[in-house]
Amino acid sequence: MRAATGVWRWRHNPLRRTTDLVEAWLAFAAAVLLCVAVPLTGWTAGSSAYGSLQRAVRTQQEQRVPTTARVVRPADGPATGPRTADAAGEDRLRRSVVARWTAPDGSARTGTVTTARRHSAPGDAFPLWTDRDGHQVAPPLRAGTARAHAAVAGLMAALLVGLLVEAARRLAVRRLTLTRYTRLDRAWAAAGPDWGRTGTGS
Repeated sequence: MRAATGVWRWRHNPLRRTTDLVEAWLAFAAAVLLCVAVPLTGWTAGSSAYGSLQRAVRTQQEQRVPTTARVVRPADGPATGPRTADAAGEDRLRRSVVARWTAPDGSARTGTVTTARRHSAPGDAFPLWTDRDGHQVAPPLRAGTARAHAAVAGLMAALLVGLLVEAARRLAVRRLTLTRYTRLDRAWAAAGPDWGRTGTGS
C-alpha cells in the first residue's frame, strides 16, 4: 500500500522538506482511516441494510400467503417468459397460464399467472404466493437472502469509502509533488545563471 510508504518520510534526513513531512502525515491519516473508518462504515451500512431487510422479510411474510394453484390451460400469447432460478440454482423458462387457486378468504380465484414451464400442462399443480386479496405476488424475501444483500451492501460501502480515502490521498500527494517541482524550478532559475562558473559565490 502506497499510503504506508509515505510514513517513511518522517525519518530524520537533512534533505527532508516540509512537503515530505506533510506527505507523511497524509499517509498516516489515510492509514488510520483505512483501518478504522472503512470497517466501521461497512459495519454500519451492513447493519442498517440488514435491519431494513429484516423488517421487509417480516412484513412480506405477514402479508403474503402460500397456496397451491392448478393449471386450467395455457394463456394466449408467447409460450415462454423470463428465466428464473429454481431451488437447485438451475434456470427454468417460465410461461403464462390460466390457473385456479383458493384465496385467503376461501373464495375460488381464476386468472393468468406465471409458472415454471414444467408446470404448464392442464391439471398440473404448482405453488403460488398471493396477497391478502388473493392476487399473485412474488414469494417473500428469505432471511438468508436478506443477510446476503446486507453483507453486499456493507462491503460496497466499505469499498467506496476506501476508494475515496485513497483517491483523496493521491490527489493531495499530487499537489505536493507539483509544489516540489515549482520550488525546484524557482531554485534552479535562481542558481542557473551562475551554475558552473569559476568563483561563483565569491
